[in-house]
Amino acid sequence: MIQLTIIKINDYGPWTLTLGSDREHELQILQASLYLHVQKLFSERNCLVFLNRADEFFVVTNGLTLDDHISIQKKLEETFKVKLSMSIGFAKTPFDANLKADEGKKNLVILNKEHNIFGSVNGYSDQKIIIMHFDVDNLSSKRKTKSPYEISSIIFKLYSSMSEFFLARKSMAFFMGGDNFMVVANDDAKEMGKEFIDRTKKDLGILLNCGIGIGQTSREAAKLATQSLDKIREIRDSGKEKPEIIEKSCF
Repeated sequence: MIQLTIIKINDYGPWTLTLGSDREHELQILQASLYLHVQKLFSERNCLVFLNRADEFFVVTNGLTLDDHISIQKKLEETFKVKLSMSIGFAKTPFDANLKADEGKKNLVILNKEHNIFGSVNGYSDQKIIIMHFDVDNLSSKRKTKSPYEISSIIFKLYSSMSEFFLARKSMAFFMGGDNFMVVANDDAKEMGKEFIDRTKKDLGILLNCGIGIGQTSREAAKLATQSLDKIREIRDSGKEKPEIIEKSCF
């Protein structure tokens, strides 16, 4: 089971209009500060936050109870003027957990009215998370012939392809910055990773590396995925033939 929490700024559009037209710098500061606080508060509880849109975040919250969410929400409310909602869902796949969380909010399944928390909580049971960490192999070679903006265009095209591919398989891909991506995945992560690497090589001419981590919390799974990815880089840099995928598990 995957437990997923969606955090969203309430009535963000109408609120931004109250700031006047010279507001964009203020909004960017707010969004960056909010992400900083959300990531910090959840990572302290061994969770990992993924930026979905600047006014919305996805958090893999296996192991967190309703009381944990309330505690974090209180701290966010003390820091920011804007109102935030939390929607919690759990299911066998990451995408279905996202649907459950969304349905909980739309149907007003209230867990805590005072702090705008909706959905359903799985808490401490079924703590198994699979995260895939991708990066582009030897991106530095493209920088010799492409400008920084052209490199970004390539990365966003890759992200679009990755998002569609994993969404069709009920997994969720996120851009982490640079040339790094993480996917909250299902049990067939290794097979999905191989298929996507082969497809990307054929369709986009881009070579990828993929580290897979299986842990009890999202931070642990991400750590193991990154260790796997680092091992691929280490093998590559030693001059040996590198594997495209390495998997590491705490189980």
